[in-house]
Amino acid sequence: MTTTTMTETITLDFADLSPRDRYKIMIGTIVPRPIAWVTTIGTDGRVNAAPFSFFNCLSSDPPIVALGVEYRQTGASKDTGRNIRDTGIFSVNIVSHALMDAMNITAVPFDETVDEVAEAGLTLRPGSKIACPSIAEAPAALECRLHSYLDIGNSREIVVGEILAAHLRADMVNDRLHIDPAILDAVGRMGGHGYATTRDGFDLETMDEARYRGAAHLRPRMPTISVREAGE
Repeated sequence: MTTTTMTETITLDFADLSPRDRYKIMIGTIVPRPIAWVTTIGTDGRVNAAPFSFFNCLSSDPPIVALGVEYRQTGASKDTGRNIRDTGIFSVNIVSHALMDAMNITAVPFDETVDEVAEAGLTLRPGSKIACPSIAEAPAALECRLHSYLDIGNSREIVVGEILAAHLRADMVNDRLHIDPAILDAVGRMGGHGYATTRDGFDLETMDEARYRGAAHLRPRMPTISVREAGE
């Protein structure tokens, strides 16, 4: 006997939700999110490091990344956003599992006179294409030049950057430029205070139509869905 499980869904109209409730739905469903551990340099030469999980790559030609930098509660720009606007450069460092504690230290809302990099015990590597350092301990780092800003509201500024150079652990990349995910050992952000590793991976080859048509056994059996509006 086959038992069918009824899965119920609800629909939430974002127009009816507060910004905070929209945020909770987004960070709980768009997971895991890659973490941009961003290093910037101010006009006074002070280096800042901070993690952001509203981040991803958007294009490879040109090579474009984007990150959302939340404003302070006062409405002022955070150090990262201000530094990028002032200098037009920044580096995105990839957070490995071994660097989680150091990353978390740089997330502390220190006074602007505190050196987050020193507090976290990190080493800075000079930029090769830009006058902004990256984190030497990171398994990968991307040197970026500001491409553009998207002014979308009062909560976040969207930074669009063009990658000019990449620093990679030599034992992590082969001669075909394939990255070994086990050595990268990147972590992603989940909802709330949750994080996830990328260690439990699997391959799923994209099929052409001919292979799909000849592989009926690969077609999934989907659960039965019951749909209702929120609040019913």
